[in-house]
Parts: sequence; C-alpha cells; structure tokens
Amino acid sequence: MAYVINQSCIGTKDASCVEVCPVDCIHPTPNEPGFDETDQLYINPEECIDCDACFEQCPVNAITPDDLVPEKWPDAVERNAAFFQQTGR
Repeated sequence: MAYVINQSCIGTKDASCVEVCPVDCIHPTPNEPGFDETDQLYINPEECIDCDACFEQCPVNAITPDDLVPEKWPDAVERNAAFFQQTGR
C-alpha cells in the first residue's frame, strides 16, 4: 500500500507534507522546477513507505491510502503514478 494525494490538493499545494516525508517521495517540491505549473502534489508509489507522516500533516485531508481513495476521485491512484512516469522522477 502507498499513500496518494487526491484532488482536494488542487490549488492548495500546502507542501507541509513534503517537509515531513522521511523518504522525499512527494513532488514537485517548492524548490523544484514545475512546482508553480503543477496543479497539485503527488506521492511516488514506488518510494512511499506508508509511514503516515504526510497523512497526519495535510491540512486539507487530501492524502489517503491508495485503497481508501474516495469514490468521487477514482483516478487519484493513476494520476499519482502517471506524474512520475511522465516526469521520470
């Protein structure tokens, strides 16, 4: 299991989750190219260690385990994975 960032991050991109991630699997970070152009942040499913730190930190409850994504966002898991496939991170 990995965590994913859902659409409620769109427009918020608080990035407090980036600061607490022990394996740096949330991108783009505020210091990376593309941060301003990206609608939301994403969690790399290959690197996520399910530590719960990002989940606890998110102020808009946009982070959920990949098997508990709300039905209203059925493509959240694919969107997170696709970001990393497209960017090569």
